[in-house]
Amino acid sequence: MAARLKENYQKDIVEAMTKKFGYKNIMQVPKLEKIVINMGVGEAKENSKVLDSAMAELEIITGQKPVPTKAKHSVANFKLREGMAIGCKVTLRGDKMYEFLDRLVNLALPRVRDFRGVNPNAFDGRGNYALGIKEQLIFPEIEYDKVDKVRGMDVIFVTTAHTDEEARELLAQFGMPFKK
Repeated sequence: MAARLKENYQKDIVEAMTKKFGYKNIMQVPKLEKIVINMGVGEAKENSKVLDSAMAELEIITGQKPVPTKAKHSVANFKLREGMAIGCKVTLRGDKMYEFLDRLVNLALPRVRDFRGVNPNAFDGRGNYALGIKEQLIFPEIEYDKVDKVRGMDVIFVTTAHTDEEARELLAQFGMPFKK
């Protein structure tokens, strides 16, 4: 599947983007650089087993071992100390990135209840797109009975596009279902 997406990118997407934006060189066409999946686990400060289960689920979803993320600052109100593990993240590149994108667009997002498309305005102004997922159960790899708690995650698509319009068109070419 990933190879098909990669081939599709190299032919159809480059052609469509060049036609729409009038690029002079195919190297100007934006590319998907990486996908970062972040899962914040606030309860991990009391119980480290919660972080372990979150990391295991993220590894099942992405096929890559996650890295724990640590708190940058101490916050007394949250009983949080600097350096405490409070989440995990995975950075996908290459074939794993295209495979995850394919599974997200074709399998996971259609399984979201009352799904009408993703927000087309969640771009950061520099061509990167952020998508919030409320529950990890939308991925078919996760078994419903083995989940201890429903957790959400942030999926960030980092592109080489310079504007949001270019990045929106790039993700739409990959099949991202934006709201009309």
